Amino acid sequence: MTQITVELGEHSYPILVQPGALELAATYLQEFASNHRLFILTDENVESHLLATLQQAFAGSGVELIVKSLPAGEVSKSWRQLEMVTDWLLGQGIERSDTLVALGGGVIGDLTGFAAAIVKRGCGFVQIPTSLLAQVDSSVGGKTAINSSVGKNLIGSFNQPRFVLIDPLVLNSLPDRELRAGYAEVIKYGLISDANFFAWCEANGSKLLGHDPDALSEAIIHSVRAKALIVGEDEKELSGRRALLNLGHTFGHALEAETGFSDRLVHGEAVAAGMALAFGYSVRRGHCDATEAERVKAHLKSVDLPYNLATASVRASGQRLVDHMMHDKKMSGGSLPFLLANGIGQSFLARDVDLEDVAAFLDDSA
Repeated sequence: MTQITVELGEHSYPILVQPGALELAATYLQEFASNHRLFILTDENVESHLLATLQQAFAGSGVELIVKSLPAGEVSKSWRQLEMVTDWLLGQGIERSDTLVALGGGVIGDLTGFAAAIVKRGCGFVQIPTSLLAQVDSSVGGKTAINSSVGKNLIGSFNQPRFVLIDPLVLNSLPDRELRAGYAEVIKYGLISDANFFAWCEANGSKLLGHDPDALSEAIIHSVRAKALIVGEDEKELSGRRALLNLGHTFGHALEAETGFSDRLVHGEAVAAGMALAFGYSVRRGHCDATEAERVKAHLKSVDLPYNLATASVRASGQRLVDHMMHDKKMSGGSLPFLLANGIGQSFLARDVDLEDVAAFLDDSA
């Protein structure tokens, strides 16, 4: 068992990483059931694999689990689903002292956190992330949002959870594609500021993707510690430190938009391709040696993750992809900051990027 704290003053909270933790959930979550009940939001896939384990954990505890299951996938990060969830919560008589529990991946975590921020002007929520991507990234840090027809994560709020419970064993039921997609976010921590961890990924990535329990636990703990430290320093991306966590996301979100936020290209796959593009563009600008960018591409290729537009199955023009970027929530004063790199483990925020040059680079990369 490993406990990590996100240090945010009065909004600080613990993250517990423990194999088998889902079976012990009542032990850890009972304190949040102030009205002897917890509201559980999950999706249809997680419901079929993990909900019974959670319900069994609470058997005889005196805590009622009130469950709502949503469609799986990005379709649930929408106004329609947010309205349905908040209406359901209000219909169930939710009070501000109640706690919502997100049992699912990043979509469920984002939607639950946003609903908790706005229903009755705010109630508490807890994360039980069930995908690798959610365990190492989206469940930590308090970013909650839904998508709009214009772009991804454009409507939301910062809302920190009260507790995050991570059980690496639940990943055994995860499809291989989803595990790989989550692994992209693990790689990210090495690329932004820890070259030694990227080397660890090169040596251990295949074991992790083979569900090796030690490799999974080590990757999760390292990633969570790295993110908790960054979030503690820059909760709302005011200093620029937290922006480093967006490596690959500006390119990646454009790829997701082009593929309709659909299963054609899931988030982690888009981030993988986006990181490779960020390193490629860094080479174009003279920041990064080409051998470093090739090393990134080689590792992504070795674990069957997209590493360019072709392997991401995106055939749009560079200008069309840049048009998607224009709706990025980080746009300020008509310019868009980009996460680039001087090398592996040496990412930085560039505020002088010419979007016409980005479009030309993407055309050259097609």
